[in-house]
Amino acid sequence: MGPEIAQIAIVGAGPRGISCLERLCASAVEILGINKKLMIHIIDPFPPGPGKVWRTNQPLLLLMNTVASQITVFTDESVECKGPILPGPSLHDWAAGESWLQLGPNDYPTRFGHGCYLDWAYHEICKRAESSSANVKITYHNTEATRLHPEGESGKQTLYLASGSTLTGLSAVILAQGHVPQHLGEAATDWTAHVTQYPRLRYFPPNNPADTLNLDDIQPNEAVFLQGLGLTFFDYMILLSSRRGGRFEQTENGLIYHSSGREPKIYAGSSRGIPHHARGDNEKGAFGRYTPVFLTEHVIASIHSRAEQGRPLSFKEEVFPLISKEVKTVYYKALFNRNQRVVANQDDIQNFIKNLDNADFNEDKELAKLGIQDKEALWSWDHIRKPQGDRRFKSRNDWNQWLLAYLQKDAQEAREGNVTGPLKAALDVLRDIRNEVRLIIDHHGVNGASYRDDIAGDFSSLNAFLSIGPPRRRIEEMVALMKAGVLTVIGPRTRLSTAPDTWIVESLDIPEDKVRVRTVIDAYVPAPKLSKTADPLLRYMLAEGFCRPHKLDDYETGGIDITRSPYNIIDRDGKKNKRCFVVGVPTEGVHFITAAGVRPCVNSVNLMDNDAVARAALVQAAEDLRVGQVRIGGGSRVRAA
Repeated sequence: MGPEIAQIAIVGAGPRGISCLERLCASAVEILGINKKLMIHIIDPFPPGPGKVWRTNQPLLLLMNTVASQITVFTDESVECKGPILPGPSLHDWAAGESWLQLGPNDYPTRFGHGCYLDWAYHEICKRAESSSANVKITYHNTEATRLHPEGESGKQTLYLASGSTLTGLSAVILAQGHVPQHLGEAATDWTAHVTQYPRLRYFPPNNPADTLNLDDIQPNEAVFLQGLGLTFFDYMILLSSRRGGRFEQTENGLIYHSSGREPKIYAGSSRGIPHHARGDNEKGAFGRYTPVFLTEHVIASIHSRAEQGRPLSFKEEVFPLISKEVKTVYYKALFNRNQRVVANQDDIQNFIKNLDNADFNEDKELAKLGIQDKEALWSWDHIRKPQGDRRFKSRNDWNQWLLAYLQKDAQEAREGNVTGPLKAALDVLRDIRNEVRLIIDHHGVNGASYRDDIAGDFSSLNAFLSIGPPRRRIEEMVALMKAGVLTVIGPRTRLSTAPDTWIVESLDIPEDKVRVRTVIDAYVPAPKLSKTADPLLRYMLAEGFCRPHKLDDYETGGIDITRSPYNIIDRDGKKNKRCFVVGVPTEGVHFITAAGVRPCVNSVNLMDNDAVARAALVQAAEDLRVGQVRIGGGSRVRAA
């Protein structure tokens, strides 16, 4: 009798999926045993590794917003996981061996370049599996998964594929689809109906990634409105300008744009009216990370204890003040270090930082004592949220002149770096403490009303605005396009409405600022919402009761409900499916900022999660092999490691 075979499927073959694949291969021998075979099925209609977002056939102009040295797929000695540590190169380390790819450690890679790295990583993982003592076979299915069913008493899973194939006898299924399509919301449905009524008009609903839309029919000088000023906006900005033959030139007076004459007239806007902050130029190397002073392990453990006792926190009242202290600590330290007029010694500075915790501490007055008289140097969340303050703008031109000055200052502050520059150093703290914030929010750490109002309704957007922004170059390009007359930004509180045979875009804060456009593009990625998913597998599982939306009290967060690690799906009746796991974006709401990538040497929470899921899946496979051996061998038992 030959070796027994276990089967595990991974749905989704992007970065998260291939990380789970690597972790399965890493622990297979330990958990299954050396004489057991494992078949791993990878299901994705896009190539394994790059997936849909990081495809290697996309325009070279599109950039990531993370530097090359801070991107990896592989574990390292910092990762606190139970599986074996099997190191591999970061994107930058890998690129050093590719002569065609000139990429410094602090450069922002193209999405194409990242896709090439992920393609290499997938094949490297497969090669490692083939050369190891594990009997692992990896099969890629170039299709979608559409249905999932348990198999009778065994509980093994059957996965149905859009190709017509069926995968039976699966010991475990790992869902790692990333961003999945959603059904149109009410507004988008109305916009679609408007285009149906007036066929001359165009409407593009949210799409991820942006380059998969066909924008070729948009004519030169045609009025186009980009709804959204986040990362997706910058993709469309480039696709509609330099992708059409225009070029940027660096001069002594900054970046300038030379039009090709094929660009449309681009209008853009959002509720805030201001694009995401530029990322500060990286001064932290590959591994540098701010260590929290207030969000410590002890504080987080105390919060978990409260939540387990049925007393979840208010994010606004109890968590955000701690985040604020972390941000202000870094801001003022950088401010003191940079300012030549500071008369304080290090003890004075430490006392200032320590007293930020006191409610009656007058920051303005104490700053003056230390030699900083400029009141604009005072940290203000109100100013950060709304840089224009209460200023009123007489016209769209008035607004754009103010915005140009703001953007040029933002680019200059980004140039000062994420350690030396006070503002960008402070904002980078929000990125560095994601793990701590996630540990607080995860699994009912915050009550439902607070999650709805304070996180979904405020902090998620604020955090993205401040810390999930583009490289500095994108802000400089935006300035150049505005100066060239290619791009105009509508003022704050942008509103889109319909009229016969046209769209009307206006700012509610600027009088008589109305623009008529032919084409509207929703330039944003909607927050995940299971109840609106258009993914065939998730939609089917939800309809059949095999999964359910995650709720905090009566509030539906949008994520799929799962257990604590190893993140088993919970069905409609509240029972966990020990054979089905979910990682990544579909769990947003249970987890926090699930779209973030893996950084090397910082004990990545993503790698810890992927390892835990992979090992739990292998335990199920080992149990199936043990039971199968008992049945076949008439009572002989094979121990599962």
